[in-house]
Amino acid sequence: MKFTVSQSALAKALLVVTKGMATNSTLPILSGIYVRATEGTLEFQTTNLTISIRHRIAANVEEAGETVVSGKILANIVKTLPDSAVTFEGIDRLITVTCGRSRFRLNTLDPHDFPEFPQYALERSIELPSALLAEMVDKVYKVTSKDTSRPILGGVLLTVEQNVIRLVATDSYRLAVCDSNVSVAPDEPFRAIVPGATFHDVLALPSMTDTITVGTTGSQVVFSFGNTTYVSRKIEGNFPNYQQLLPKSCNTTVTIDTAEFSAALKRVSVIALANPSVRFDIDADAKLMRLSASSPDQGESTELLPVEVMGESMPIALNYHYVFDCVNAASDRQELTLELQSTMQPGIFKSYAKINYLYLLMPVRM
Repeated sequence: MKFTVSQSALAKALLVVTKGMATNSTLPILSGIYVRATEGTLEFQTTNLTISIRHRIAANVEEAGETVVSGKILANIVKTLPDSAVTFEGIDRLITVTCGRSRFRLNTLDPHDFPEFPQYALERSIELPSALLAEMVDKVYKVTSKDTSRPILGGVLLTVEQNVIRLVATDSYRLAVCDSNVSVAPDEPFRAIVPGATFHDVLALPSMTDTITVGTTGSQVVFSFGNTTYVSRKIEGNFPNYQQLLPKSCNTTVTIDTAEFSAALKRVSVIALANPSVRFDIDADAKLMRLSASSPDQGESTELLPVEVMGESMPIALNYHYVFDCVNAASDRQELTLELQSTMQPGIFKSYAKINYLYLLMPVRM
């Protein structure tokens, strides 16, 4: 095997496929990158047996062949090379990497031991705008659960119906929903549950194109864009019926300046070290929100924030870590709306723009 490729193209390709390598597997082959050189094309593959990534780039191939090389070592080498031609020449269980005056000889593994790339026949697929989808995923994926005993809560529900794309995530303590209009109108509603971390990683890949095709099989979810194919196991099961958690009305509506609220919450929460609870007292008559936190060891903090209030005065206590996740997701919005039913019922933050955002948060005991 012998081929030459530019360092910049190679470095970008490795950034894509290294996301699929196993990091702590007892099988060395899963820590490697499968490389196949054919006429004019290099194909890279990685897998950790849960996700598999395949990426192709153009190259000057003088002699076809295949090999498996340590992904970590190869990536570290390529990062240090200048942006010029890199030549690979392999024979038996060795491959030589040459760039300018630099030369490396690396041990390789048997490519026949590398797992075959998953075969699939898509049952449903849809093409969506990548930038919009990435922005929506950023707003919800942190809400997915890390509890492996309830894998369904580690997923993001993706639906596309009647020109509306919607993403939903929950960890049972909070719920995030965002939706936006798209020019895509599938013949039948599209629905898939995608692992949250996978969804985010895919849309952050440097090879991302303007659009991405999302498809499903009985057990897989497949992302295709440009010269990249990303296959992940699909999360099986029924996603919680989140719509029954959303109340039809509320007793208090508070309109908050997002930047002022974020700054005030940051100051007040300095005291909330052992107990992440921050109390929000809504004064409808004075049109004020009083934020307060206390700690037996550290003391207490209070801040008054002018707000617009419709409805009755009401207190509620919320986990400030979770509130910050909401504020950060809506940081591009000037205003947030907080809707309350009662002290012991969930608070619901909302914002409306090109992407509509809803964040439901269970209260904590005051």
